[in-house]
Amino acid sequence: MKYNKTTLKKLEELLKAADYRIRYEKGQFQSGYCLVKQQRQIVMNKFYTTEARIQSLLDILAKVGLSEEVALSENLQKFWTQLLPILAQQREQIEAKEEQEEAPKL
Repeated sequence: MKYNKTTLKKLEELLKAADYRIRYEKGQFQSGYCLVKQQRQIVMNKFYTTEARIQSLLDILAKVGLSEEVALSENLQKFWTQLLPILAQQREQIEAKEEQEEAPKL
């Protein structure tokens, strides 16, 4: 997958279809985003590069996924299908990192 503005736009459209609201704000975010589940909002650091924004949105999608009930256009459905293996790999990396952080330190 190319990390360009077109990919970013598709990710934003995908999340919008799932009723997430993406806001670009100034701030010092450790992980690049804040997800308020009750309000389905994603707050993204305004100063992140396109690549960092895409990576953050992929991290969010890997964690929250998409409901089967989300109605996607044909183009977004194709994009989602292309993302599934990437998100699976992303999920594995997140889980490995969490396990490493939880491991007792000697």
